[in-house]
Amino acid sequence: MAQRWPKSVVTVFLTLAIAIAAAPAEGRVDASSPYSKALTYSGALRYLRVGLGYEVVEKDPDAAYLIFKYSTPGGAKDSSATGSLEVIEAAGVVRVFVSLPRMPEYHERMLRDGLMRKLRDEYGAPPPVVKKPAPAPAAPDDKAPPPDKPSEPDAGR
Repeated sequence: MAQRWPKSVVTVFLTLAIAIAAAPAEGRVDASSPYSKALTYSGALRYLRVGLGYEVVEKDPDAAYLIFKYSTPGGAKDSSATGSLEVIEAAGVVRVFVSLPRMPEYHERMLRDGLMRKLRDEYGAPPPVVKKPAPAPAAPDDKAPPPDKPSEPDAGR
């Protein structure tokens, strides 16, 4: 005969499973920018302050991040959320990260897409990516004897 679990134990397990599955993830969207870190950061600052009229609470041009007050489109003026925008350059690639923790992800995507449009409109077509040429093969060492030719025996021996 199969063992039956008490109803309260099953309920606890199901509640825990749902809570773990529904745990909020770190909301953040990103994009690659074809422009330099400095151009992307200054474009983002103008987009937030001038284009959207958001209050920039904190900014650091060296670290390339912005913290701002995000007002929901069509929402009350006094209901705003704090958001952040970071511009990071690593391995020659510029990435933009937008985070609005208290908002649904589509708000972050709309903000990111609007910024990418503004950068394209403001700076034009992105500069072409210049591929670095492959390094030339190393020249043979003049001091070492060629591999085909055996080394000469010492004449004094």
